[in-house]
Amino acid sequence: MAYSLLFCVIVIASCGLIYELIAATLASYLLGDSVTQFSTIIGIYLFSMGIGSYLSKYFDKKLLDRFIEIEIAVGFFGGILATCLFFLFEFVDQFRIILYCFVTLIGILVGLEIPILLRILKDKIEFKDLVSKVLALDYIGGLFASLVFPFFFVPNFGLISTSFLFGLLNSFVAFWAIWIFRERLEDFKKLISMCSIVILVLLIGLFYSEKISETLDNNFYSDKIIFTKKSPYQKLVVTSSQADVKLFINGNLQFSSLDEYRYHEALVLPALSFVKNPQNILILGGGDGLAIREILTHVEDFEKITLVDLDPEMTKTFSENLDLVRLNDGSLLEEKVEIFNEDAFIWTRNCEVKYDLIICDFPDPSNYSLGKLYSNTFYNYISNILKDEGILTVQSTSPFFAKKSFWCIENTIRSTGFQTKPYHIFVPTFGEWGFVLASKKDFQKQNKFDLDSQFLNNEILNSMFKFPKDISEIPTEINKLNNQILIRYYSEEEERANKSF
Repeated sequence: MAYSLLFCVIVIASCGLIYELIAATLASYLLGDSVTQFSTIIGIYLFSMGIGSYLSKYFDKKLLDRFIEIEIAVGFFGGILATCLFFLFEFVDQFRIILYCFVTLIGILVGLEIPILLRILKDKIEFKDLVSKVLALDYIGGLFASLVFPFFFVPNFGLISTSFLFGLLNSFVAFWAIWIFRERLEDFKKLISMCSIVILVLLIGLFYSEKISETLDNNFYSDKIIFTKKSPYQKLVVTSSQADVKLFINGNLQFSSLDEYRYHEALVLPALSFVKNPQNILILGGGDGLAIREILTHVEDFEKITLVDLDPEMTKTFSENLDLVRLNDGSLLEEKVEIFNEDAFIWTRNCEVKYDLIICDFPDPSNYSLGKLYSNTFYNYISNILKDEGILTVQSTSPFFAKKSFWCIENTIRSTGFQTKPYHIFVPTFGEWGFVLASKKDFQKQNKFDLDSQFLNNEILNSMFKFPKDISEIPTEINKLNNQILIRYYSEEEERANKSF
């Protein structure tokens, strides 16, 4: 009996931590700011476990029966966790309350398990051995869960299937315990019935998990989904509607093929008006290959384009999916394009090559992992690898919807010794959008714009650097690595913008 129940400890620890990670990961996908989401979820979960541990003192009778009932309940609520949260996000205004209620419930149930288990085993194993074994197995289970979740389950199964799988693991262990201890259980028939029903429900959920995921995605995205992929870093979704192809990362629109050329011309071509015939070009982010497409179109003679994008699934998708390869004109397949799937922050710090043109095409600074790529430390790294006559361009979010964030990025770049020229354009899909040009020296006279483009001409190029009063420069703090004030600015402005629409 004792060793059978000790085996349950590993399952309890593994499944409990997996549910916590599912909730935190899902919250960071849907609500952004991963540091805040993981911190609040972990805090609430641990606090709830404390409540569960305290409440365990009120369980006096039929402890083995109660332990198995709790195991069944944890399996059920943990199994349906991801599906329910994804579904409720679409239809409930106060989603955070629902999220925290789920985490609290599961935390209380998991918190009940170990104290009750200790009381069941206290007469079977010497107390000092019992505590050491239970806690050791608990920590081993936690380590196991923390490793398999990001490296195996999320990339291969996604959150919904992973949730069902570990709910089933909880339930199967409960079923095994019911059978092993059937002679000692007072509520054997009730427990076997409860456990069988939960297992059946979770098996059905697992069998239809892909269908559930597709249905939830279709509710979330207005157009037909033609591609979806979950990686350890993000969830990629590509939708199609007649002539329009859209890319979403973690639910956030990255581009629409109807007007992406406006954004990518504005990202690349103004820099080319200040630096003629760049030989070594570096693209940081931009794993869709669309910025590279513009360079290949407008720069005839160059040595090499280096692309650094964290997610190999991103560059693989835009190198193999025929719809997306047509969109970027096969730019990622060009011989002169070299791809590194690495963290741009670390890569630039270690880089020893100097570049004529560097383009930063990162997603908006919605979390701390992205925020470091807009920090003064990062721009110092870039300064070290930009040639003295070189030009830097940085995607800098919307100066209209995120005015403080935009000028924070510009001020941060300037604080590292760069001369800056902020500019903006209108992209119908996104609205007013901003960029920052930067140079280590004073900007030379701008070359006449004579490139063949769909959107930009000399008149538009000149007007881009003029800002109307409502989006003109404002003072901000510098985005430093140790405080990342930009994340706070952006989160506040994004929340305010979302309430306006």
